Amino acid sequence: MTDEARDYEALIAALQAIADEVQVCTACELHKGRTHAVPGEGPVNAEIMFIGEAPGFNEDQQGRPFVGAAGKLLEELLAELELTRDDVWIGNVVKCRPPQNRDPRPEEIAACAGYLERQIELLQPKLIATLGRYSMEKFFPGAKITRVHGQARREGSRVLIPLFHPAYVLRNMNALPDAKRDMRKIPRLLARLEQVLTEEAANPAATESAPPPDEPEQLSLF
Repeated sequence: MTDEARDYEALIAALQAIADEVQVCTACELHKGRTHAVPGEGPVNAEIMFIGEAPGFNEDQQGRPFVGAAGKLLEELLAELELTRDDVWIGNVVKCRPPQNRDPRPEEIAACAGYLERQIELLQPKLIATLGRYSMEKFFPGAKITRVHGQARREGSRVLIPLFHPAYVLRNMNALPDAKRDMRKIPRLLARLEQVLTEEAANPAATESAPPPDEPEQLSLF
């Protein structure tokens, strides 16, 4: 769908409806300890979506994603692209804080999966960047973050790229150079995706034997 064809008022309303559902969700045990659920935030026309793992203490207090130390580092990494958090959409695979910031459990991720999938369907981002291994697992099942970080894959009209979680980088500052390099790939990935989609639209016969949209394919960009 082109930008001209999208009804942004309807999108905003639909996203708010999801956020309202998240705020009162009782689908898993995490709701019992939350101060605020964290549905996610960002502009409805964002080309880039960042998906983290779960809210932490600060996020639970404010109801916003990535507002603690990890969020500050994410903002610094975005500055490498001359972007701010207001230019991208940010969320998590789990919408409520796990106790003591423990890792989210499979049943908790499953309970929230529908919310995230609906948000993705509405937002239609051109690029999804996963932050950390739990969000990576949704799109790169069975992969190891230390091996595949920064390695983009195309899925239909979208690019997926796994990135280190900013909290991991804060604990392992030797990963910061890699985190910066991976982040800097994003503009080139978007430009290359646009080129490929334009070429395919101009020559549809050349893509008849290509993998179906639901089968990720490696993008050779660099």
